[in-house]
Amino acid sequence: MMQELIVEADRMNLPQVQAFIDEQLEEVGCPMPAQISIDIAVEELFVNIASYAYGNGSGKAVVQVTVHEDPLSVEITFIDNGAPYDPLAKADPDTTLSLKERKKGGLGIFMVKKSMDNVSYEYKDGNNILTIKKNLN
Repeated sequence: MMQELIVEADRMNLPQVQAFIDEQLEEVGCPMPAQISIDIAVEELFVNIASYAYGNGSGKAVVQVTVHEDPLSVEITFIDNGAPYDPLAKADPDTTLSLKERKKGGLGIFMVKKSMDNVSYEYKDGNNILTIKKNLN
């Protein structure tokens, strides 16, 4: 079953987005370590949408949560109709380099990719659609 929340893509709405997702996770008995990983990923992705999707303008962000039963997993989809941007297209940062030697940016998406079981992006019908999936078993 899919639940959906539509909010203004504004950092001030992050607590509302996280509460919405946490409510779905708690209903299915999501283990706390998985919930913490999901919360961190959600914060990174929503803040990126709020910060960059609409430039200096504003727009909506759609957050969809789907729980799959067998095996138990959660899929969270973020949809915005801002500028097309595939965060997965960027090369992962070289974490073997020191902080001084690394290029700025990209670490948040890298963390999301490492902590989730699947991350996908598509641009369809004028929308950025980014989906993360976490297995809960």
